[in-house]
Amino acid sequence: MSQTNLLIDARGPRFGALITTIVLATVLITESIWLLAFQVIVFFIGAVLGPAKSPYAIVYKRFVQSRLKSPLVTEDAKPPQFAQSVGLFFAIFALVGIYFEINLLFLIAVAFALFAAILNAFFNFCLGCQIYLFLIKTSK
Repeated sequence: MSQTNLLIDARGPRFGALITTIVLATVLITESIWLLAFQVIVFFIGAVLGPAKSPYAIVYKRFVQSRLKSPLVTEDAKPPQFAQSVGLFFAIFALVGIYFEINLLFLIAVAFALFAAILNAFFNFCLGCQIYLFLIKTSK
């Protein structure tokens, strides 16, 4: 699991959400079980190893981060890691839906994950992060 108080570039998860938006929109249109399985793996890596280890974060660090002119802003990795877990949850349900031809389950699960990715990518609002913060606040 990720280290305690690990800080990440706050722009990285937003970049990952943009790629996730493209992947999930493509999954919704094509109903590609393989592309959905790939996204499940990406979510799994982000959920278990942390968002900095996600394939999308690696692409971000290698090709995007050094080209950005905005100042580096860091954030705690725990909320985005939780968000990856939420994405994984919905992606697994979508995978079950597509595999067993339960179209409504597939559509709803992909739509929820896609909605959350769009919120983060285009409006810088991480729904999973907000759920994490709410759960932490209410557990005290």
